[in-house]
Amino acid sequence: MSHRAGRTRWRRFALILTPSVAACAALGIAMAQGALAASFLISGQRFQVNVDTLTIRGFSIYVMVDVTKKGERVPVMVTGARHATISGLCQSVPIDLPLLGPHTFKITGGDTRPATATNMFLDATTESVGQADFRDIDIGVAQGAITKGPIDPGDRNSRFFDPSGFGQQAVSATLTHVRVTAVAISAGTFNIPDLRLRIEKGHHECP
Repeated sequence: MSHRAGRTRWRRFALILTPSVAACAALGIAMAQGALAASFLISGQRFQVNVDTLTIRGFSIYVMVDVTKKGERVPVMVTGARHATISGLCQSVPIDLPLLGPHTFKITGGDTRPATATNMFLDATTESVGQADFRDIDIGVAQGAITKGPIDPGDRNSRFFDPSGFGQQAVSATLTHVRVTAVAISAGTFNIPDLRLRIEKGHHECP
């Protein structure tokens, strides 16, 4: 009888946790199918992503609008990277579990060896960088004319994409002490050494 009750609790726990985990699964799984930022409806859950060092080959920034399953529109800054090397990765997602209260789902990795990603798109509402170094940068390029960095094909075909809108691109970029509030991350591949996932009681955002 106790075993049956335990299985029921775990099933309920999984159902509660699944939406939050899905919102950040792009960081926890090496994605082979090349999911695209605008090709799925976002949950609308904001999460924190902190990186010690982010090195990008093929860099782009442009403005888009993501849409939640409820139809809400969320303006985002999309940072694109053809290839990214990431050291000191931390992601934290606040979750509120019925009867248990506030918890934090946290992902860390890339400490002893850098994580790598290809065709990565980071949809963010806020970003801050301690130091940014660019090579061969263009600021004010039309979004539809960006070539040095990637544009998500799903975004390019979206009614929210403005080919004449403001964009930025560079052959390469090195960013340190990166702090991002994001609503979605997608990548063609995402390989994270020393991946660690855990749930902690209370609020424990990435430092």
